[in-house]
Amino acid sequence: MPAKVYTDKDATMASFNNKTLAVIGFGSQGHAHALNLKESGANVIIGLYPKSKSRDVAKKLGFEVMDTADAVKAADVIMLGVPDMKQKDVYEKDVEPNLTEGKALLFSHGFAIHFGLIKPPSNVDVIMVAPKGPGHVVRSQYQEGKGVPALIAIEQDFTKKAKKLALAWAKGVGGTRAGVLQTTFKEETETDLFGEQAVLCGGCTALVQAGFETLVEAGYQPEMAYFECLHELKLIVDLMNESGIAGMRFSISETAKYGDITRGPRVITKQTKKSMEKILKEIQDGKFAREWTKEYEGGLKNYKALLKEGEKHQIEKTGKRLRGLMPWVAKRNLKGVQASYS
Repeated sequence: MPAKVYTDKDATMASFNNKTLAVIGFGSQGHAHALNLKESGANVIIGLYPKSKSRDVAKKLGFEVMDTADAVKAADVIMLGVPDMKQKDVYEKDVEPNLTEGKALLFSHGFAIHFGLIKPPSNVDVIMVAPKGPGHVVRSQYQEGKGVPALIAIEQDFTKKAKKLALAWAKGVGGTRAGVLQTTFKEETETDLFGEQAVLCGGCTALVQAGFETLVEAGYQPEMAYFECLHELKLIVDLMNESGIAGMRFSISETAKYGDITRGPRVITKQTKKSMEKILKEIQDGKFAREWTKEYEGGLKNYKALLKEGEKHQIEKTGKRLRGLMPWVAKRNLKGVQASYS
């Protein structure tokens, strides 16, 4: 049976009447949630650490900005909009001491709750509203009168009003304009991590680099390898995004289609799927979370080394030069940009 899709008619902002909403952090998701909720009529305040560079930005946008602990004290619903690995420290230092009975703690990703980095008291609501898109898209779609589909989840329902709060928040950020599905913290966290690791980021980048290396090592020009293995990927992904895999196949040549359906399974083999299953198992049993937490607490040495190694790959140098020949491709130098507790 298909999952129920919640829309504007299923949610009401009345759930936020006489309530104060605090967004802790003013990064990618935080700023989008805060601005959209404010323009939807909610009373929103921002919680930031004293020396945050985002304090002036938030004030100029019309928000009352407080130190994190004070924002938690003042709010009824608190969104912890800081990166996964920073949430535990922020929670223990500023949130937990001020999280009184009946308040609601809200997340846009379930990692910290699902893997036990944060253990809220039993007398608060714990909910999730996770738009399926980056913050700038959540914001731009809202401004256009549209919305990004979102997920909601209820981990604790102390007040028996947690679902109404989650739907109200989803409505406030524009999610119910597109459609909202209900999931669990477990399902959202595990599928999100798997998608990132096996397909969207890890799987995709490894496939692109391997294809590029195969052509270059066979004597082909790196520029040709870049065009065929990276540049044109966007065309195919856009077609799949718009029309599904079958729709993409309808749009490409018969030769490309035949190569797709007969050679693709030779690249992504049963052994590849077994590796995916192992990755999923490591997510499910907490091995990945423990490994990532240990890496973070140890100063990110391996993480930084692997990123630096990737930046040296020939595909990066080739791509930088070729992108300079493409005025229609948006140029953004994102090197060194990291998610931060803003």
